Amino acid sequence: MSNLPKGHPKLLNAWAFYDWANSVYSLVIASAIFPIYYEQIFELANQKNALFLGYEIKATAMISFVTAFAFIWVAICSPFLSGIADYLGNKKSFLRFFCYMGGLSCIGLYWFDIENLTLGYVFYFFGLIGFWASLVFYNSYLPDIAFPEQQDRVSARGFSMGYIGSTILLIVNLAMVMSVEGMEKIAMMKYSFIMVGVWWIGFSHITYYYLPKGNRTNVPLTKDFIFKGFHELKQVWKQMQQNLPLKRYLNSYFVFIMAVQTVMLVATYFGATEVQWENPSQKTTGLIISILLIQLVAVLGAFLTSRASEKYGNISTLIFLCAFWAVLCCFAYFITLPIHFYATAGFVGLVMGGIQSLARSTYSKLLPETDDTASFFSFYDVTEKVGIVIGMTLYGIIDQITGSMRNAIVFLGLFFVVGLILLLRVPKNVNLKN
Repeated sequence: MSNLPKGHPKLLNAWAFYDWANSVYSLVIASAIFPIYYEQIFELANQKNALFLGYEIKATAMISFVTAFAFIWVAICSPFLSGIADYLGNKKSFLRFFCYMGGLSCIGLYWFDIENLTLGYVFYFFGLIGFWASLVFYNSYLPDIAFPEQQDRVSARGFSMGYIGSTILLIVNLAMVMSVEGMEKIAMMKYSFIMVGVWWIGFSHITYYYLPKGNRTNVPLTKDFIFKGFHELKQVWKQMQQNLPLKRYLNSYFVFIMAVQTVMLVATYFGATEVQWENPSQKTTGLIISILLIQLVAVLGAFLTSRASEKYGNISTLIFLCAFWAVLCCFAYFITLPIHFYATAGFVGLVMGGIQSLARSTYSKLLPETDDTASFFSFYDVTEKVGIVIGMTLYGIIDQITGSMRNAIVFLGLFFVVGLILLLRVPKNVNLKN
C-alpha cells in the first residue's frame, strides 16, 4: 500500500501495535513465566549454582551476567546496524529481522532445562538481543510518523497497548499453568514460551503493513558504510555538546534508566528467592498475579503520566517519578511477606510505564530538526544498553558477593537519586514543543 502521511491515525496505531506484539517478551519471558521457570528447574534439581566454564556461579547472578553480556552486544552492534539501515533506507527490514530472531529464540526456550543450560542460555541470549535490537529501529520511527505535539500520547499509547496485549497472553498462560499440578506445570510454562514467539512474530505484521518502506537503494555495502553508524554517533555526540538541554537530559537518563531496567529485569527473581511463600504452588501463583497486577496498573500509570507531563512539564514529572522509584527501592529491602510484594508490585506498575514512555517522548522532543532519526535513537539506545550492562553487572556482583538480592536492590535506589539530581540541572525553560 502507499505510505500514509505523517500523523495519520492508522499509521500511529500501527506503530503502537508493535508494542502489543513484542511486549509479551518483556512480560512473559523477562518478567513473569521464565524467571519462575528458571528458579524452579534449579530448585527441582536441588541446585543453587549454575556451572559455567568450570566455575560454579549463583543461578540468579548467572542470569544477570548473561543478560549484561547480551546488552553489551546490542550496545556495540546497534551503531553498525543503524548506520547501514539509514543508508539503505530499510529500517523496517532490520526491525523485522530482529523480531524474527527474538520470536524464534523464545520458541527455542522450550528446550531450556537443567541438562541443557548452555543451549538454554544461548536461546535466552538471542531472544534478548532480538527484543532490544528491534527496539532501536522501532523507537527511531516515532519522530518520523508523529508530530511533536502527538509524541507524548502516541508513546504512551504504545506502552499501554503493550501492557494490555501482554496481559491477555499472560492470563492465558496463567490459566494453563494453574490448571495442572506437579511437573505438568513446568510443561505448561514451556508451552508459554512457544506462544510468546508465535504471538510476537504474528502480530508484528500489522506494524510492517503500515510503516513506511523507506528509500531502499542498490548501492553496494562497503567498509565506509559498515562504520557509518559510529561516524554518525560521533556526529550526534558533537551536536549534543552544543545542545545543553539534550546533553544534560541524556546524562540523567543514563543513570535512572539503568536502575529502572535492572529492577524490571530482576524483580521476579527477587520475589522468587527473597519472599517467604508458604509453598511452591503459592509462589508460582503469587508471582504471576504480582506481574499481572503491575501490567494492569501500568496502563493507568502511562495514561496519568502523559497527562501530568502536559500540566507540569516533562522534566518535573520525571523528577517526581525518580523520587518515587528511590523510595520503592528502599522499601524493597524490608519485603518478606507476599502481601508486601503485592503492594510493592502495585506501586511499581504505577510508575513503570510512565517513566519509560515519558523518557522516550522527552528525548524525541529534545532532538534537533533532522532526518537522521535512526542515528539519534541509536545513541539513545546505546546509552540505555550501556546503563543496563553496568546495572546488571553491579547487581550480579553484589548478589554473588553478599548472597542477598536485597542489598543489590537498595544499591539501585542510589541511581534514582543521582538521576533526580541530574534532572534538576536540565534547563526549566527548555522548549519541549508541547
